[in-house]
Amino acid sequence: MEDFLFYVELGLGHVLDINAYDHILFLTALAIPFTFRLWKQILTLVTIFTVAHCLSLAFSVYEIVEVNVAWIEFLIPITILVTALFNVKEVLKRNTTLNFKLQSGATGFFGLIHGFGFSNYFKMLMAGEDNKLNPLLGFATGIELSQIVIIIGVLLLSFLLIEKGSLPKKYFVLVTSAIVILITLPMIYNTWPV
Repeated sequence: MEDFLFYVELGLGHVLDINAYDHILFLTALAIPFTFRLWKQILTLVTIFTVAHCLSLAFSVYEIVEVNVAWIEFLIPITILVTALFNVKEVLKRNTTLNFKLQSGATGFFGLIHGFGFSNYFKMLMAGEDNKLNPLLGFATGIELSQIVIIIGVLLLSFLLIEKGSLPKKYFVLVTSAIVILITLPMIYNTWPV
């Protein structure tokens, strides 16, 4: 049990580390268009993302699928950019209903990419270890707990600015998505595969 909790802490710390903010940015971009009233939709998207990244994390850790680390490091900020641009596109349409099927499919695909990104870090931690299941489950649990913290934080910000601060949702989505895009562009440039 102690080992499990150790890996839960590592998963939490890995995602919530402000120096490795790519996962925080992705989850922020994913949650921006939602409010507490739409909690079922964001819960569905986070669940899709979780299942996908746990799957690719396990595939990588058990060496079922091998991926090029440089491409994964480049694709992670691309997933953030695409998600933020999707928010902008959807909020500028006359019909403000999100294309949830498209968003769900993209979130699942992006989850696979992020899972391979987690696997690089996790495999370094597990170098020489034979038993991978317990640490893998602990690490994944830590990741999921941190995701809940991030999503709730974005929903709280949305609640404070939209519900309590009377900011139109359209402006909230546009401004926060634009901030995410501006932070992400240098990440794309810096990880461009040579």
